Amino acid sequence: MFLTLTLLRKGIPGKQWIGKYRRPRAITWQMKRNTLKHLEREAENEYWISRPYMTMEEEHGHAAERRAQSWLNIKQAKFANFPEHKLIADHLNHLRITKTW
Repeated sequence: MFLTLTLLRKGIPGKQWIGKYRRPRAITWQMKRNTLKHLEREAENEYWISRPYMTMEEEHGHAAERRAQSWLNIKQAKFANFPEHKLIADHLNHLRITKTW
């Protein structure tokens, strides 16, 4: 198809970079270099992911104390904003000004 279009000097129908009959993109040395770098980075990531830092026994429950402490900190921060207790007598004290008995 592309050979026929080239030989007959006809262009790519519609937009040349999208669609079913699009113009093939030339592969440059920068594209090859970037792909190689990407594949090397991916291989290094796979290497490090395949070797765990801790064993399964060490990993089990290793952050429980830290999580409990952070939960206590969050709880204390919420209670710090909580208003103090007030008695109903404090709310209704203004009604006692005309008390005569």
